[in-house]
Amino acid sequence: MASTSSVIRRALLYVPGSSQKMLEKSRGLKVDCVAYDLEDSVTPGKKAEARSNIRKLLDHPRADGIREQAVRINAVESGLALDDLTEVAGTTNAKILKLKTPNLDTIVIPKVNSASDLHFITDVIRHTLPSRHPSSPSSSPPEATPINLLALIESAKALSDLSSICKATPYLSGLIFAAEDFALDLSLTRTASLTEFLYARSAIATACRAHNLPSTIDLVCTSYKGETGQKTLEEECLGGKGLGFNGKQCIHPSQVDIAQRAFAPDEKEVEWAVRVVIADEKADKQGRGAWTLDGKMVDVPVVGKARVIASKAVLCGFDVKEIRERWKDQDPE
Repeated sequence: MASTSSVIRRALLYVPGSSQKMLEKSRGLKVDCVAYDLEDSVTPGKKAEARSNIRKLLDHPRADGIREQAVRINAVESGLALDDLTEVAGTTNAKILKLKTPNLDTIVIPKVNSASDLHFITDVIRHTLPSRHPSSPSSSPPEATPINLLALIESAKALSDLSSICKATPYLSGLIFAAEDFALDLSLTRTASLTEFLYARSAIATACRAHNLPSTIDLVCTSYKGETGQKTLEEECLGGKGLGFNGKQCIHPSQVDIAQRAFAPDEKEVEWAVRVVIADEKADKQGRGAWTLDGKMVDVPVVGKARVIASKAVLCGFDVKEIRERWKDQDPE
């Protein structure tokens, strides 16, 4: 499993695999994660074409602005997942692995209802691409980065089995909440307040933290056009952040910047975090376990939060070294 401090998926943008135009356009974006889609956005008659399109795209060198390239396959229960993996990951011939899959970082698995769904995906990849997916992530050869897995939680059954799902595979890198399918399963009506999803969202965010999974990715915002849509998106992002989510599913490129800004620390947060870290280093040498900064007590939990923010700031593009230099004289009060 990737370290929770080294993975960032503030925005996960779905791009239909059946649209060559959208696939090409995606390579010019600056986004944490692009999930090339074989599931909901692709009609049954276009599945084969979409697989071929995505495989060809992954053969090209990685675009500079994309941190992570993922593929959302079809659900295990659909009977299409094996075909998806065979074509996109090149699992039929391990000898051509390095030609076909070095630019594939992550598999997104929809409709994960139990641990057995993840067992199936893990077994397929492990037996056909052993250099990318050995028995444990730590045993991967240095030149081969393990393929991460992200699981979509879409049903009451999945929600009731979160603990088993989170422990199903060491390659699981996070959970994603699929609100529309969850609403369908429970016969809920989505409202602007999203209160009907409060229990589910809280349970998913808590499970990710309990099992040390790096990513907790929130529901899709279906509004994205105009100022009203952008405001709704920002409010949803901040609401999700308040529940413990650290990323947002996006269905349009215009949503990416808003999501990535909302799930990044702001400048004041980063400055505060760096000041705390610097002062704590000095307090530690003085043998002080608790001290104050700006008139507020600072102890171990506060320092821990500051270190997390400072680490995330680096991933978000902040010049933390410059901020440290600026505040190098910060002392514990």
